[in-house]
Amino acid sequence: MTEPERTITTPDSPEEAAGTDGAAEATGGGGDNAGPEPDAAGHRPESGPDAALRKRRVLVLVGVAALAYLLDLLSKIWVVHNLEHHEPIDVFGHYLRLDAIRNAGAAFGLGQGMTIVFTVIAVGVIAVIVRLSRRLYSVPWAIALGLLLGGAFGNLTDRVFRSPGGFQGRVVDFIAPEHFAVFNLADSAICCGGALIVLLSFRGVDPDGTKHLD
Repeated sequence: MTEPERTITTPDSPEEAAGTDGAAEATGGGGDNAGPEPDAAGHRPESGPDAALRKRRVLVLVGVAALAYLLDLLSKIWVVHNLEHHEPIDVFGHYLRLDAIRNAGAAFGLGQGMTIVFTVIAVGVIAVIVRLSRRLYSVPWAIALGLLLGGAFGNLTDRVFRSPGGFQGRVVDFIAPEHFAVFNLADSAICCGGALIVLLSFRGVDPDGTKHLD
């Protein structure tokens, strides 16, 4: 290399060399302070501010689930003590009544005689929701999963603690629209949560807050 070439390609001083390296770091050219990149699937990393955000979303999920479960539990306690073995109460004439029944099937009276199967399914749903909560960054998904979790726990409580027992307890249903199955608030929470999940999936929103295009 000739002397002129050496002069052009070599920094004149250590300060100039440091300035060149600093510029490279400022533009993201290999510095250690660069922010974490998303993975190949486009998901967020679970560290730093993202971890705190996920915890807040999980709190939303737990809060919605607790509210749905509490409302279902209190309504069933009231029904068992004040409505069971009594005449139905008309809310809107014969179009909507409160009529206490014991349901051995799934939501809306489906699957009579398969109580133990639906108990296992409810436990599985709860396990899936807990797993999804590990990558939860979306508020709508937190609400949807909270509704599912609260509803599943509500009906599972009946299956575990109500007669005849042995994880085959009959669920208390009492909301009786005309020409429709009798259901309870847990069933309503499950249906609303499921409908919201379908809507979010249709819009391409994932539980981690990212959007995908099919």
